[in-house]
Amino acid sequence: MAGSLLKNLHLVARRIEVYIMVLSLVKREGKFRLIVSLLSIFLALAVKAEGNRSLGYPYIQNYTKLIYQAGNQNWSVTRGADGVMYYGNSNGLLAFDGNSWQLYPMPHKEIVRAVAADGKGRVYVGGFGEMGYWSYGKDGLFRYTSLVNLVPEQYRPKDEIWKIYTEKDKVYFQSFGSIFIYQNGKIRVVRAEQPYLFLFRAGERYFAEVLSKGLYELKNDSLHFLKNSQKLGRSGVLSVLPFSEGRYLVGTAKEGVFLYDGNDFVPWENEANGYLKAFQLNNGARINKNYYAFGTILNGVVILDKSGKLVHKLNKSSGLQNNTVLNLYTDTTQNLWVGLDNGIDRVEVNSPLYFYFDKAGTFGTVYSSIVHGGKIYLGTNQGLFYSDWNPGKSNAAQNLNFRMIEHSQGQVWELAVLDGELLCGHNEGTFRVEGSELVKVSDIKGGWTIKKLRTDPSVLIQGTYTGLAVYRKDRSGHWAFAHKVEGFSEPSRNVEQDHTGNIWVSHAYKGLFKLSLSQDVRKVVAAKSFDASDGLPGDHKVNISQLFNRLLFSSDSGFYLYDELSSRFSPYTELNSKLGDLAASNRIIPASGKKHWFINHGKVALVDFEKPQAPRINTNQFSILDGRMVQEYESISKISDSIYLISIDDGFVVYNTELKPQMGLVLPPVLIREVADITERPELLSGTGQQEGLELPFEHNNIRFTYALPYYKQASVQFQYFLEGYSKGWSAWGAATQKEFTNLSQGEYGFKVRARINGETITEATLYQFTVLPPWYATWWAFAGYAVLGLGLLWVGRLLYNKKLQRDHQRIEEQMEKEKQEQLRQEAMLHEQKLVKLRNEQLKSELSSKSRELASTALNIVNKNEMLQNISHELNKLQDAEGNRLPEKQLKKIQKIITEGMSSQNDWELFEKSFNETNANYFKKLKEGYPELTPNDLKLCAYLRMNMCSKEIASLLNITVRGVELRRYRLRKKLNMEHDKNLVEFVMEI
Repeated sequence: MAGSLLKNLHLVARRIEVYIMVLSLVKREGKFRLIVSLLSIFLALAVKAEGNRSLGYPYIQNYTKLIYQAGNQNWSVTRGADGVMYYGNSNGLLAFDGNSWQLYPMPHKEIVRAVAADGKGRVYVGGFGEMGYWSYGKDGLFRYTSLVNLVPEQYRPKDEIWKIYTEKDKVYFQSFGSIFIYQNGKIRVVRAEQPYLFLFRAGERYFAEVLSKGLYELKNDSLHFLKNSQKLGRSGVLSVLPFSEGRYLVGTAKEGVFLYDGNDFVPWENEANGYLKAFQLNNGARINKNYYAFGTILNGVVILDKSGKLVHKLNKSSGLQNNTVLNLYTDTTQNLWVGLDNGIDRVEVNSPLYFYFDKAGTFGTVYSSIVHGGKIYLGTNQGLFYSDWNPGKSNAAQNLNFRMIEHSQGQVWELAVLDGELLCGHNEGTFRVEGSELVKVSDIKGGWTIKKLRTDPSVLIQGTYTGLAVYRKDRSGHWAFAHKVEGFSEPSRNVEQDHTGNIWVSHAYKGLFKLSLSQDVRKVVAAKSFDASDGLPGDHKVNISQLFNRLLFSSDSGFYLYDELSSRFSPYTELNSKLGDLAASNRIIPASGKKHWFINHGKVALVDFEKPQAPRINTNQFSILDGRMVQEYESISKISDSIYLISIDDGFVVYNTELKPQMGLVLPPVLIREVADITERPELLSGTGQQEGLELPFEHNNIRFTYALPYYKQASVQFQYFLEGYSKGWSAWGAATQKEFTNLSQGEYGFKVRARINGETITEATLYQFTVLPPWYATWWAFAGYAVLGLGLLWVGRLLYNKKLQRDHQRIEEQMEKEKQEQLRQEAMLHEQKLVKLRNEQLKSELSSKSRELASTALNIVNKNEMLQNISHELNKLQDAEGNRLPEKQLKKIQKIITEGMSSQNDWELFEKSFNETNANYFKKLKEGYPELTPNDLKLCAYLRMNMCSKEIASLLNITVRGVELRRYRLRKKLNMEHDKNLVEFVMEI
């Protein structure tokens, strides 16, 4: 026991209370009593530290076959240099980067029995008749390289490779027949007289069991027998782990665990020895140098401390997917990875949170939990359950046996310890819990919340379905129902008293009320309800909490304070600004000291107000609880100053503040897992984001990045990216693990991505640089072509220019010649025009002369005819000497001559000749247009055209004026003239 205490002194030496107690004892007690007291303190603290790990199960994350989409069995586990986890799976090498799973089948579809990463980028694997490594090439693609050909042909493996270990410059592969040592590109073989079972590395030493011979140590490529190893029995050595300086734990299949000190093998006394023998130990792993995990074939995993105490017993009933453990592996963050016969599990051994799940659904949904009187009580939607609680007993929480308290069926809302009594707020009333029995205290239904009045601690006030109830102690000292408060009957989910004595009541949907009670707390003397008109963001879902004796009113818009003077609410800006997202918390629960639990709609945080101006907010440890609590009914009860009981949907969680998470851990960088060209169909360009000098053709300038954070604890992980050369700044935080960029212009780019854990811790940015090549028309050879083409164009241009000059010179000469000819032509034209003008003038003169001549001719003819008519008229008057008329015969002869003279054809021909000379082709046009016209009609038309009067026409035609009119009428008809048309105008227009 003393040895165990000394080993655990470093766990308690840092505690402030130890120093305080030491100083107190130095002042009061002597040296001997001081030593005794110190030993007592250390003993209590050591027992407490050990016992606290038995308060529940560590959190177990299940990765099922449906999640990773590969084979059932997972034979081995390792962690790559980049943080990626690798598993030897029935279907090949399985990889998990914290976000997605990838399966890499072996060349001949072998089962991967062993995996080991060398920390330099290689992942060594082994299977049936096969051994080699996977690694990323210069092109960034993950490929397999076989090493079998390096083995001398007679020693090449013909069975399974079961174990692989890596050193700085060596890799050990072990099969049942041989141990292969790969170094400097060559393989050496170590064989034994009998087959090996398994090879183990413990610290820097290697141990191997040779069947039927015993346990050997491998040194300098040779085997050295370990004396007394026959004590290990013949069931098989399946685990060798470093224990302390020069000592090792050797686990066997059915003979238990032995302690080897370099000389002898002694059974290691521990609380799980019988368990390991009965369920067949199969493998082991050391956790954080202080704990040891052993996997079994039949019943899961046990975890022991160095003193041999059973810390955890994990099997299917406590969260594992399967009870057959094929491999155990502890990563750098002390996650225990469990390779199972069906699935993969991750156990958070180092977490200060320990879980108890109701896997069988025994007690339903948990609304409240508490430890009291050596029992743990769970208030659920089915009733009140209890189990014995002995935190000092090894593996206490893993032996809990919950039973329902008789007559407690129904909804339990709250469990509260007040002055040493446990009260249960129930759907059917309020009860006092005495061990495993209930004593009814009140019949008022729906005991939501119960607490002491600040102004009178001897009085309890309770919020119920129908208002407020008051409790006082009876004569026996028990809390008893006193009366119901009159004047208020609203559902009272939250009840708080302020410093002035007013009672504040809120309900999610009924609103917020301030009540003033009478002096005897029997009735409401004043009541006021509040809503948005009073400064609140609304009248729904306003909760009431206390922080440092001050009432806070919480809403989705943040915390509000009430001002008594103005009777209005205002945002509590000072606190809201310091809490960030927690300002929307719906509940505040006191913790120890100046710490308070803030619950933001299912998300839990522990806030330390030791420095009010800069409160410390712890959310990382509790992100695993997000969404697991019953919202609006979250319950956290204080067991001690360092231990809290947190109710979750299907059980409870124990939080131990003394178990600090491992410090000094550096978050891994974000991994760029894939870089793909998505221009047409997705084409993988890189599998690691480490390809050097990636150059994208311009016609393939669409790229997609897939990234992940190899962080495996339960946490909220968000990503932020920034593309240098494209973006103006970092993107908003988001959960997406892919980003696509399309239609990138030519140039150099740098893709940066980083992660944020639980909204707080931010990783360093990961950078991936690439180049989008210019289009073919913007490359150097294109520009060279442009230069050659330009020179050619200049030469052709010059040639064409010279030819153009020649053509222009010739054109100018031709133009000048044309202009000269045109000038001559113009001069000739002017001369011709002058001649034409002269000719026209001459013709006009001639025409005028002809017209005058025609007129004169016509006039002469008219005059002649008139004269002949006068002569004929005078002849008729002639008488002889006797006064008698001349003989008729003589007159007729003269009259005939006169008549012939008047109608002489020569006169017409002379007139016609002169008329045609003046009016060319006039008679031809008339005959063509009016073929019915007679010669006399033509004569009439000619005389009319000369604008002669009827008398003159009658003289020329030797007819009367009446005859002329008649002919005019007939002519109009032949010419088809309109009635109102003037005949002379018509004839002149032809």
